[in-house]
Amino acid sequence: MWLLLAFVSAALLGFYDASKKSALEDNAVLPVLFLNTVFSTLIFSPFIIDSMSGNGWFGGTVLDAAPYAGHAETSSVFHAHLLVIIKSCIVLSSWIFGYFGLKHLPITIVGPINATRPVLVLIGAMIVFGERLNWCQWTGVVLAMISLFMLSRSSKKESVDFAHNKWIFFVALAAVIGAVSGLYDKYIMSELSPMFVQGWYNFYQMAMMAVIVAILWYPHRAKTTPFHWSWAIPLISIFISAADFSYLSALNEEDSMISVVSLIRRSSVLVSFFCGVIIFRERNLKAKALDLLLILTGMIFIYFGSR
Repeated sequence: MWLLLAFVSAALLGFYDASKKSALEDNAVLPVLFLNTVFSTLIFSPFIIDSMSGNGWFGGTVLDAAPYAGHAETSSVFHAHLLVIIKSCIVLSSWIFGYFGLKHLPITIVGPINATRPVLVLIGAMIVFGERLNWCQWTGVVLAMISLFMLSRSSKKESVDFAHNKWIFFVALAAVIGAVSGLYDKYIMSELSPMFVQGWYNFYQMAMMAVIVAILWYPHRAKTTPFHWSWAIPLISIFISAADFSYLSALNEEDSMISVVSLIRRSSVLVSFFCGVIIFRERNLKAKALDLLLILTGMIFIYFGSR
């Protein structure tokens, strides 16, 4: 079941990336991200309120937002919230860098870079958990690195220099932080319920973004890119909420493997790539398609090496 949930999450994640790209076209990044957290919080607030009120309408179901629903209570509710606050900080940091990068780069470049996150998760598992890669996994890692090198070469045709473009650095940093988030997710999902994690981390992100927008954007809004409403903004929240719920539910299953789940989620690049072709009419597609094929081949090697 966790494999199916991972594939559902991947498809939704691709549409999430396309919605982000559309919403960020000639738009201010920070208010778009803030509204995303607001709508995401509204989506999950009924389940949080139900849990806090003690009504228990969703008790015993996948929508139960109690901290340890389905798990033995191993610590205090305060400890559970602290774990989620840490996750909120990690995810929000990744989102801020990722949003700014996506605003200034073609989605057909950002997608393949994000698709290398499973490689970073594997490397993180080696460093943090002492895991060792087999030859099949190493083949996948090498292919992914080659594809990134080729992507950097082909992107120069669009005046995107990997070595000197700060937006490439932003996307790469978002990918690294995202990999850290993946490793952390596997740790906390062994204790906490998916609905509790997702509902509260959206709320904490909204609170953090309200402060960031109030301090960094609102006082200087006349000097920066103006904000305008786009119906793609609520779509961002809908797609990421559904994608993350499927993802966290997959990790909540005892036999799930974060390396495999992370890998499957990155197949979202196929959806975002085709959206870049069909919706955004991006260029230099033949070279990028070859880069994407190399990354996907690398992901296949990692998949079979992780079974």
